[in-house]
Amino acid sequence: MSVPHRALIVVDVQNDFCPGGALGTVRGGDVAAAVSAHLRAHGDDYTVVVGTKDWHIDPVGHFAPDGVEPDFQDTWPVHCVAGTPGAEAHPELDESLVDAWFLKGEYTAAYSGFEGHLEGAEAGLADWLRSHGITSVAVCGIATDFCVRATVLDAVAAGFAVTLLSDLCAAVTGAGGAEAVTRMKDAGVTVV
Repeated sequence: MSVPHRALIVVDVQNDFCPGGALGTVRGGDVAAAVSAHLRAHGDDYTVVVGTKDWHIDPVGHFAPDGVEPDFQDTWPVHCVAGTPGAEAHPELDESLVDAWFLKGEYTAAYSGFEGHLEGAEAGLADWLRSHGITSVAVCGIATDFCVRATVLDAVAAGFAVTLLSDLCAAVTGAGGAEAVTRMKDAGVTVV
């Protein structure tokens, strides 16, 4: 039996953010497997499970220009190009456990899942969650210090009660991940 009004948001567990990908995190593959295990054991804790994906077509200013070193804050190597293997969910993430996918960043930089839209539709994440009666969310995924942080903070701003499942997250750097967790706690997020 699902816990009423609670969703799990799985952020950007994609091949390019896992080992071997364009922006691979050390723990990305482990997180993909752990999220699937969590859902198999605790799927009934959620009314819905949502996944987000970076889905870049021509994200103006997001990719570093040819021959220019990315700064890894505002500009990045080419990654998660729509329709490529790098943009697909990691194979250890059981996609059959995800109810809806939200795509973000087609034509601009987008870090938060709340900047995305329902695959094949225009619905935004906040409105979609509300239409399903959701009042609280748990968040996990990649990367703690970028897209997870942005998604969590936007969830708080949108009025949802938020829990970060920190063991089901991968950071780009240990220091960046720790700083992001502190910022999320300061915003009133429950961290477990």
